[in-house]
Amino acid sequence: MIGFDYGTSNCAAAAMVNGQPKLITLGEHGRYMPSTLYSPSRDIISYTLAQKLSGATQEAFKKERNLQLVKGMRAMSELKEDEIPTHISFGESALTRYLEDPEEGYYLKSPKSFLGASGLLPPQIALFEDIVASMMLEVKQQSEQALGHEITQTVIGRPINFQGLNAQKSNQQAIEILTNAAKRIGFKDVEFQYEPVAAGFEFEATLTQEKRVLVVDIGGGTSDISMLLMGPEYTKSQDRNAQLLAHSGQRIGGNDLDIQLCMRGLMPSLGVNSLALTGKTMPTSFHWQAASINNINDQTEFYSESNQRALKQLMKDAAQPQLIERLLKVQQEKLSYQLVNSAERAKIALTNNESLDVDLTYLTNGLSTPVSRDTLYQANARHLDSIGKLIADTVEQANCQPDVIFVTGGSAQSPVLQAYLNDYFKSHQSELVTGDHFGSVTAGLSRWAENIFR
Repeated sequence: MIGFDYGTSNCAAAAMVNGQPKLITLGEHGRYMPSTLYSPSRDIISYTLAQKLSGATQEAFKKERNLQLVKGMRAMSELKEDEIPTHISFGESALTRYLEDPEEGYYLKSPKSFLGASGLLPPQIALFEDIVASMMLEVKQQSEQALGHEITQTVIGRPINFQGLNAQKSNQQAIEILTNAAKRIGFKDVEFQYEPVAAGFEFEATLTQEKRVLVVDIGGGTSDISMLLMGPEYTKSQDRNAQLLAHSGQRIGGNDLDIQLCMRGLMPSLGVNSLALTGKTMPTSFHWQAASINNINDQTEFYSESNQRALKQLMKDAAQPQLIERLLKVQQEKLSYQLVNSAERAKIALTNNESLDVDLTYLTNGLSTPVSRDTLYQANARHLDSIGKLIADTVEQANCQPDVIFVTGGSAQSPVLQAYLNDYFKSHQSELVTGDHFGSVTAGLSRWAENIFR
């Protein structure tokens, strides 16, 4: 059995070893595999997955995906004819292959962000199931190799809400996709646990007496807050509903910080806030579509032929057409992910630097743009306030104040978020504890797996 964090930013797995959770080294990925996939063709994802399945599962999958597999077989033949590598890559290898030639292939970052999207058609849901299954299979096989035995039981982490709108319907859709994918690749028993609750379990193992713990989990895709009653007397319980005093969550996370930094810090070099020949400010809708890499509809619209025509017209209307020309290049060469990746790397670098220059030479020779921690803060002031409201709502629901505030999640290590949370909680008498930003959820999931499957 393992705890499986299928995260927005990273995938990780952990197993209990001698009573303690141990994060598993996933081959070349290390302990954390970035949640990215690259395929030389979208059509071969289902086909490649089918080749990795066996027995009755493979036969059932072939019947279910017959049309996709026929298209995949054709695409595979064409790739081989052109002597293009046909394998699918995950993690850093996926990003490397995408950056080598952004115009070619199919690259997807953070598929978890799309699982609860409204309006997905059955073929889209099928594709996401196969993408998730492919990524899960990579983690499962690497885990089995590291542990030396088959894994058939897992607890998968989930946010409070996958999407902001139609939360119940979105949550159900996302859970179904994750469950179908997990069972397809060989997990016989699949359970879910809220990510902040799982992180709380890891902190609970350090307690010697009962405490009210406010878990603040700020991840790559969502911010989730839970108020939990915790202590040594509860650690072996298989039902913790009575101790879950309140929770709330919203789709605000590291991806959103990246997108906002991209818009405020990078997009001025692509025409945001620039003027038209008439003296009016140029529209920004195209820039938002380009940056919204976690929105299927925006990305589809941005890369449409009608948008390309509109951007060419926008260049004619611009007082500085060279700026819009850079945005047109993003559209024509499919550089959205690369642009937001530049913002993400800048955000990470700002952890240890007050300011820096972001390299944008892939748009224009010699181009760079300065960003600072203040840029990051100003870009995300609204999101930070939303996180504050989530915390306040959870405390109000619980109708009590926490004894301990436990902060975790990869995005929580950002100095901008740390400063905000320190300021937010400065008047509280509660103890403020910082957990393992990346590993707390995974470790807690493995503890829960041992509890319910033992």
